[in-house]
Amino acid sequence: MSRARLILVLAVLGVAVYTAAAGSPDPAPSAPSASSGTVTRVVDGDTIHVDVGGRDEDVRYIGVDTPESVKPGTPVQCFAKRASAFNERLVAGEKVRLVRDAEERDRYGRLLAYVYRARDGLFVNARLVRGGYAVPLTIPPNVAHAKEFRRLAATARRKGRGLWSSCRSS
Repeated sequence: MSRARLILVLAVLGVAVYTAAAGSPDPAPSAPSASSGTVTRVVDGDTIHVDVGGRDEDVRYIGVDTPESVKPGTPVQCFAKRASAFNERLVAGEKVRLVRDAEERDRYGRLLAYVYRARDGLFVNARLVRGGYAVPLTIPPNVAHAKEFRRLAATARRKGRGLWSSCRSS
C-alpha cells in the first residue's frame, strides 16, 4: 500500500472513529409543556391556585418575585398588598394557560409556570414586571424569559412604576 493510500485510509478511519465517539447531535429541545385551568384563588402577587383537570395546583410564577404579603414569619413588605391585588385583578376566576420551563416544580412542590390569560393571551408574569409589581427572579435552569423580564424591569424602574417609586431600595 502506498504511503498516500495509507494516509487516506487512516484519515477515513479517524473520521469514522470520531463520528462514532461523538454520537449524533443532541435532539432539538422539546416544546415547553403546557396545561390549562381556571384560577380558583390568588395567594399573593406571584402565586395562585389553579384547577387543572379537577386537581388543585399551587402555581408559582416563573422568573418574577413580588414583595411578601403572606409568608409566615415575614412582615408584609412594601407594595405587597398592591401587587397581590393587581394579580387578583388580572387572573381571579380566569381561565389560564400554564407553560412550564426546564423544571416542573419547586422545592415546595408548587407547579412552576409562565401564566397566560386565556381570553386575550396576556402574559401575566411579564405584565407584573412591566407595571412595577414584580422584579425579575432568575433561578436557572428556568431562564426562557429572563432577558425579557430584566428589560421590562429596567424600563419600569426608569419610569418609576409601582414599587420602584413607592419602596426604598436597601
